[in-house]
Amino acid sequence: MSEFILEIDKATKEYVTGNTHFQALRGVSLKIRKGEFISIVGPSGSGKSTLLHLLGCLDVPTSGEVYLDGVPVSKMTESQLAEARNRTIGFVFQAFNLAPTLTVFKNVELPLIIREMGEAERAGIVEARLAGVGLSPKHDNKPSQLSGGERQRVAIARALANSPGMILADEPTGNLDSKSGKDVMDFLSRLWSEKKITVVIVTHEPVVAAYSERVIHLRDGQIEKETLQKPRIAKDGSSIKIKPM
Repeated sequence: MSEFILEIDKATKEYVTGNTHFQALRGVSLKIRKGEFISIVGPSGSGKSTLLHLLGCLDVPTSGEVYLDGVPVSKMTESQLAEARNRTIGFVFQAFNLAPTLTVFKNVELPLIIREMGEAERAGIVEARLAGVGLSPKHDNKPSQLSGGERQRVAIARALANSPGMILADEPTGNLDSKSGKDVMDFLSRLWSEKKITVVIVTHEPVVAAYSERVIHLRDGQIEKETLQKPRIAKDGSSIKIKPM
């Protein structure tokens, strides 16, 4: 089995609208080891979100290849890719992407329903994930009854439902106040340091990028440079603690 959970090899991504061609990525190569904490930074239009979509196998490159656990994505059928993505990758988005008509419990349960897991097993996992993000008392609430920070924690619990090896987060603090944003990043930091889950975050905020050990700098669809750093680790006083999952 590959030491890399994800690899991108010489990937380009071009969008065509009428006679207009826009190249969002220009020959990007990137290897992500299992257990790394990486942030992807760059100015608006640099290709950050496009790169994250390729990493999450939500899109395919125009040329080049993406490897998931050493297997070329282009060789997978749609069902194989959906299964691999569902089991390997948990997604966290800036806009939370929660179903507004469902309860917190049901939102977290959705990935397990897709896997056709039994009801009793689903319930045990959902309860554990909600306890893990400190939201057990809110399991019957709707997203509209939660604060922004709480909604993002529900999104993280949902991303963890299938026990993925990697979390991909697109501007996870973008819609949060500074305290809620710190709580979310402290939680992701603990998840990485204590559970050895791979974490990849797209951000434009230096305080968020400071939590990672490797920073990928994008500009004009290319990797401009990579920076290694000592990551900021959540202190014991954080309001959200990692609990057994």
